[in-house]
Amino acid sequence: MKKHNFYAGPSILPEYTKQKVAEAAIDFAGTGLSVMEVSHRSKEFIAVMDEAVALVKELLKVPEGYSVLFLQGGASLQFLMAPYNLMKSKAAYLTTGSWASKAMKEAKYFGEVVEVASSKDKNFNYIPKAFDVPADVDYLHITSNNTIFGTEIKTDLDVPVQLVADMSSDIFSRPIDIAKYDLIYAGAQKNLGPSGATLVIVKNDVLDKTGRTIPTMLDFQTHIKGESMFNTPSTIAVYACLQTLVWLKEQGGVEAIEKVNIEKSDLLYAELDRNKLFVPTVPAVEDRSRMNVTFVMAEGFEALEKEFNEFATSKGMIGLKGHRSVGGFRASIYNAMPVDSVKALIDVMKEFEAKN
Repeated sequence: MKKHNFYAGPSILPEYTKQKVAEAAIDFAGTGLSVMEVSHRSKEFIAVMDEAVALVKELLKVPEGYSVLFLQGGASLQFLMAPYNLMKSKAAYLTTGSWASKAMKEAKYFGEVVEVASSKDKNFNYIPKAFDVPADVDYLHITSNNTIFGTEIKTDLDVPVQLVADMSSDIFSRPIDIAKYDLIYAGAQKNLGPSGATLVIVKNDVLDKTGRTIPTMLDFQTHIKGESMFNTPSTIAVYACLQTLVWLKEQGGVEAIEKVNIEKSDLLYAELDRNKLFVPTVPAVEDRSRMNVTFVMAEGFEALEKEFNEFATSKGMIGLKGHRSVGGFRASIYNAMPVDSVKALIDVMKEFEAKN
């Protein structure tokens, strides 16, 4: 039976990526060595890093004056590195979920933090719209997509200060106006590759302005000078990211994949809005994530939650159980998720409805 992978992360990868990584795990670039055991200083791996950086710049149309890095530590380390490198004394945070809250917590080690708005009052089921950003903050931090609560900021904000974004779960899912951002970071394990690599895109001229001494490994300039290889990178993770970038370019780039993502999410939300058994947890259509579709059993059908999960699993739907903060279900439908898998889930939902 075909398995349909709806895990939130680590999550589905393109078949192209898995095949290429499987081959390189045995024989990388004709070296007779595994990509896991070749030196990161070898000409073969340096070529991988260079091509990965070049494809990020090409696919996202990164302007001059920005550096692209492949680091480690996930978005969680970036919660710390962002304020360490950019915050002089005061920063603003938009709180739209658990990860945004954790990022804000780390920033408090470096100065005053202003929460410009929060959706915690409704368990983060919407994106705050009307909020003011103080002109005297060093930057505004946002989390563009919320994997747990199923909300997403789908446009590039215009703000009067520097803009920092955690794009871990929706990077490469739509075109981005990089020039509006001063720092973007993303854990790879949703739309780019396996866990173990973290993508950072940083505007060079915002660095070295805090007046503080930054520990070597936490200084973005260290990694810019070292071309992402100040310390040993996760070679297999970076190689996998490269293959996903090659695959994405072959699909037509972020412009083409956005159309597919809209199609997938529209199909699934339409079924959720129609099916008597289920309710999306995000009521406002404009706030609904295209990457993580969260839903619960409708009123009167709550007792069927366990039964539906078991039924869906028996049909090959893997990883649908929702996060404990929300309950219910979460269908993560990242770039690599085929439309056919979404349609298969919809068929399962219809079949379960017919039984009940």
